[in-house]
Amino acid sequence: MGDSKLDLLQGTLDLMVLQTLSAMGEQHGYGIARRIEEVSGNEVLLNQGTIYASLVRLQQRGWIYAAWGTSDNNRKAKFYSITRAGRKQLAEDTSYWQRLSGVMGRVLAMQNEGGAK
Repeated sequence: MGDSKLDLLQGTLDLMVLQTLSAMGEQHGYGIARRIEEVSGNEVLLNQGTIYASLVRLQQRGWIYAAWGTSDNNRKAKFYSITRAGRKQLAEDTSYWQRLSGVMGRVLAMQNEGGAK
Protein backbone atom coordinates (compact mmCIF):
# COMPACT_ATOMS: atom_id res chain seq x y z
CA MET A 1 0.00 0.00 0.00
CA GLY A 2 2.86 2.40 0.81
CA ASP A 3 2.60 5.47 -1.37
CA SER A 4 -0.62 4.56 -3.16
CA LYS A 5 -3.57 6.91 -2.99
CA LEU A 6 -6.33 6.17 -0.52
CA ASP A 7 -9.32 4.11 -1.59
CA LEU A 8 -12.49 5.71 -0.27
CA LEU A 9 -14.92 3.70 1.82
CA GLN A 10 -18.49 3.72 0.59
CA GLY A 11 -20.22 6.95 1.56
CA THR A 12 -17.07 8.92 2.32
CA LEU A 13 -16.95 10.79 -1.00
CA ASP A 14 -20.57 11.92 -0.60
CA LEU A 15 -19.72 13.21 2.87
CA MET A 16 -16.65 15.02 1.51
CA VAL A 17 -18.74 16.65 -1.22
CA LEU A 18 -21.42 17.77 1.26
CA GLN A 19 -18.76 19.19 3.61
CA THR A 20 -17.03 21.00 0.73
CA LEU A 21 -20.28 22.62 -0.38
CA SER A 22 -21.18 23.50 3.20
CA ALA A 23 -17.79 25.13 3.79
CA MET A 24 -17.28 26.82 0.42
CA GLY A 25 -20.75 27.50 -0.88
CA GLU A 26 -21.80 26.98 -4.48
CA GLN A 27 -19.17 25.20 -6.61
CA HIS A 28 -18.91 23.39 -9.93
CA GLY A 29 -17.87 19.74 -9.99
CA TYR A 30 -14.28 20.39 -11.02
CA GLY A 31 -13.87 22.91 -8.19
CA ILE A 32 -15.30 20.46 -5.64
CA ALA A 33 -12.93 17.71 -6.78
CA ARG A 34 -9.86 19.97 -6.72
CA ARG A 35 -10.72 21.26 -3.23
CA ILE A 36 -11.12 17.73 -1.84
CA GLU A 37 -7.78 16.77 -3.39
CA GLU A 38 -6.12 19.87 -1.94
CA VAL A 39 -7.51 19.40 1.57
CA SER A 40 -6.56 15.70 1.52
CA GLY A 41 -2.95 16.61 0.76
CA ASN A 42 -3.45 14.86 -2.60
CA GLU A 43 -4.03 11.54 -0.82
CA VAL A 44 -7.42 11.40 -2.58
CA LEU A 45 -7.44 11.91 -6.34
CA LEU A 46 -10.81 12.14 -8.04
CA ASN A 47 -11.49 11.55 -11.70
CA GLN A 48 -14.40 13.18 -13.47
CA GLY A 49 -16.53 10.03 -13.46
CA THR A 50 -16.14 9.53 -9.72
CA ILE A 51 -17.04 13.07 -8.68
CA TYR A 52 -19.97 13.35 -11.09
CA ALA A 53 -21.42 9.99 -9.98
CA SER A 54 -21.42 11.34 -6.43
CA LEU A 55 -23.01 14.63 -7.52
CA VAL A 56 -25.79 12.81 -9.41
CA ARG A 57 -26.42 10.54 -6.40
CA LEU A 58 -26.56 13.49 -3.99
CA GLN A 59 -28.84 15.43 -6.30
CA GLN A 60 -31.22 12.45 -6.64
CA ARG A 61 -31.41 12.24 -2.84
CA GLY A 62 -32.27 15.93 -2.61
CA TRP A 63 -29.12 16.76 -0.64
CA ILE A 64 -27.70 19.12 -3.23
CA TYR A 65 -29.20 21.41 -5.87
CA ALA A 66 -27.72 22.15 -9.30
CA ALA A 67 -28.12 25.16 -11.58
CA TRP A 68 -26.34 26.21 -14.76
CA GLY A 69 -24.00 29.18 -14.58
CA THR A 70 -20.77 30.55 -16.01
CA SER A 71 -17.39 29.48 -14.63
CA ASP A 72 -14.39 31.76 -14.02
CA ASN A 73 -13.03 30.90 -17.47
CA ASN A 74 -16.35 31.95 -19.06
CA ARG A 75 -17.61 28.43 -19.78
CA LYS A 76 -21.07 27.10 -19.10
CA ALA A 77 -20.96 24.88 -15.99
CA LYS A 78 -23.32 23.26 -13.53
CA PHE A 79 -22.97 24.72 -10.04
CA TYR A 80 -23.96 22.73 -6.99
CA SER A 81 -25.12 23.89 -3.58
CA ILE A 82 -26.13 22.02 -0.44
CA THR A 83 -29.83 21.91 0.50
CA ARG A 84 -31.39 21.98 3.96
CA ALA A 85 -31.85 18.19 3.74
CA GLY A 86 -28.18 17.94 2.72
CA ARG A 87 -27.10 19.92 5.80
CA LYS A 88 -29.12 17.57 7.99
CA GLN A 89 -27.53 14.55 6.32
CA LEU A 90 -24.08 16.12 6.67
CA ALA A 91 -24.62 16.52 10.43
CA GLU A 92 -25.78 12.89 10.77
CA ASP A 93 -22.93 11.50 8.65
CA THR A 94 -20.34 13.64 10.45
CA SER A 95 -21.50 12.33 13.81
CA TYR A 96 -21.37 8.74 12.54
CA TRP A 97 -17.85 9.07 11.08
CA GLN A 98 -16.55 10.77 14.23
CA ARG A 99 -17.92 7.92 16.35
CA LEU A 100 -16.51 5.29 13.98
CA SER A 101 -13.08 6.90 13.81
CA GLY A 102 -12.99 7.10 17.62
CA VAL A 103 -13.79 3.40 17.89
CA MET A 104 -11.18 2.52 15.24
CA GLY A 105 -8.61 4.64 17.05
CA ARG A 106 -9.26 2.79 20.31
CA VAL A 107 -9.18 -0.64 18.66
CA LEU A 108 -5.98 0.11 16.73
CA ALA A 109 -4.34 1.45 19.91
CA MET A 110 -5.00 -1.80 21.82
CA GLN A 111 -1.98 -3.20 23.54
CA ASN A 112 -1.23 -6.89 23.78
CA GLU A 113 -3.07 -8.00 26.91
CA GLY A 114 -1.20 -11.27 27.24
CA GLY A 115 -3.77 -13.49 25.51
CA ALA A 116 -2.35 -13.84 22.02
CA LYS A 117 1.34 -14.26 21.39
